[in-house]
Amino acid sequence: MPENSAAASSSAPPVILLIDDDSEVRYSLSRVLSSRNYNIVEAASGEQGVDIVKKSPPALVFLDVRMGGMSGIEALQHIRSVNPRQMVILMTAFGTAQTAIEAMKYGAFDYIMKPFDPQKVLALAENALKARADTRAASDYKPAITSDDFKEGIVGGSQPMRDVFKLIGQVTASDVTVMITGESGTGKELVARSIWKHSRRAPKPFIAVNCAAIPDNLIESELFGHEKGSFTGATNQRIGKFELCDGGTIFLDEIGDMAPATQAKILRVLQQGEIQRVGGGETIKVDVRILAATNKDIDAMIREKTFRDDLYHRLNVVRIRIPALRARPDDIPPLVDFCVQNLARQKKTRARKVSPEAMSVLTRHRWPGNVRELENTIYRSAVIAQGDTILLKDLPQEVRDAVGEVRDETHSGAPASEPATTAASSTNKSEPSLTTGRALDFLRETLSESGEPILARLEREMIIRVFKAENGNTARASEKLGITRATLRKRLDEYGLKP
Repeated sequence: MPENSAAASSSAPPVILLIDDDSEVRYSLSRVLSSRNYNIVEAASGEQGVDIVKKSPPALVFLDVRMGGMSGIEALQHIRSVNPRQMVILMTAFGTAQTAIEAMKYGAFDYIMKPFDPQKVLALAENALKARADTRAASDYKPAITSDDFKEGIVGGSQPMRDVFKLIGQVTASDVTVMITGESGTGKELVARSIWKHSRRAPKPFIAVNCAAIPDNLIESELFGHEKGSFTGATNQRIGKFELCDGGTIFLDEIGDMAPATQAKILRVLQQGEIQRVGGGETIKVDVRILAATNKDIDAMIREKTFRDDLYHRLNVVRIRIPALRARPDDIPPLVDFCVQNLARQKKTRARKVSPEAMSVLTRHRWPGNVRELENTIYRSAVIAQGDTILLKDLPQEVRDAVGEVRDETHSGAPASEPATTAASSTNKSEPSLTTGRALDFLRETLSESGEPILARLEREMIIRVFKAENGNTARASEKLGITRATLRKRLDEYGLKP
C-alpha cells in the first residue's frame, strides 16, 4: 500500500516496507510489526524493494544485508539516492565491524541483528518513525539569521551583546587600550579582531598571542625577540611580535598567566613605546596598540599581588565584559543557524536545519563552555545527522542528559556491539538530569532573586523535607540533618509542624 495514499488520513498507520529474500523472515517480522498496527508491504529482493521506494516511498524500510542479486548495501545506496530522507534499518546475521561502518556510511538509520528480539524491533521502528516525524517538522524551518551578515563571527541580538557592540564601536576611533574579560569560549579574540578591523590600524598587522600557551622562559623572546647567542639555542637573531606588529594591533590573550617579570616589560611598552630584545642593549621604538584579555578574576589577582596594579590600570582604560552564553539564551538559535550555515557552506556536513526538539534542548542547555562548546556540539551533531536535519537523537548524550532528556540507546549512536535495546530500556530509563552542583547553582540563582536570606530558606526547606521523608520520626530526621533533636523540635515548632 503506497505511503501517499496511507497519508491521506492523518490517523492512517505508517507504511513499513520489508525487503528480504527469506519469506519466513518477512512473515515473522510482519507479525511483530503488525502488533502495532503498522501497514506492512513486502519485497522479495533488493530490486523489487527499490522499485517500490521509487513509486511510493514508505515511512520506514527494514532491509536485509545479504540477499541474492542486489545486496542490501547496494539497495541502501539506491534507496537513499532516490529518497535521501528515507529511514532504513538494515538487518544482518553477521554483526561485523564492516557491516556497521558501511550501514552508517551510506545513511542507514540503524541496524539490527538476527534472530530478532521483538521488543528491539518495535523500539527501533518507533525511534525511526519519530526521527522521520522530527525531520518533517523541520521542513518549515526558517533560519533566524543569514551567516553572510555576520562575517566577523560575532552573533547576538540580546541586550548584553548590543552593549558589547556599542563599546566596540566607541573604542575603534582611538588607540585606547582595552581589557576584554569573559569566561573561556565566549569569543574574546573575535571581539579583539573586530576592534582592530574597524580601527585606523586595520591596514597594519593583527597578531594574537596566547600567553598561557608559552612557557615563562620563552615568552619574552616571543614578544620582544632575542639576539644571537643571548641564551642556549639562540643561534640566530629573532624579531619579536611587537616589532613584527609595528603600526598594528597586538592581542595578548590570557594575560593573567603572564609572569611578573614579563608584566613589567609590557608596562614599559605601554609607558615608553619601546622594547629591548633579550640579550640586546639597543632600545627599539614600536607603535603598537595593545588589546588584552583574560578569563580570570583580574581584580582578585591584583588584591592577591599576582598581577601588577599599575599594568592593570594601563590596560584597563576601557573594559569590555563579554556575557556568558547562559546569560543570553535568546542568542542561541541565531548562533546555531550561524554554525550550521558555515558548515554547509564549507561542505563539511549535509545538515542545513535543526528540528524543533533539538533546538529546544540546545536553548535550555547552560553551556559551561560557552560559544566554543556550542560550535563543537553543532559540528559533532551535523556530522552524525543522517540527512539535512539535526535531530534530537543527533545531539551528544551529555547535552540531552543535562536538560533532563530521556536516554535513548536505540539510535545510530549506540555502540556497534549493542545496536539496539529493549523497548523498556529505551523508553522508560532516564538518566539524572541534575548533578548536585547544578542543583545548588539553580537554588542560588532562584533564591537570590526572591530577596529572602538564602541560608534561612534552605534550612527551612531541608528540615521540612527530611522530616516528612522520615514520616515524622525526629530521631531519624535529626540524624540525617546533623542536628540535635532539641534543635529540630525548636525549628519544627517555628514552622508550625508537630513531631
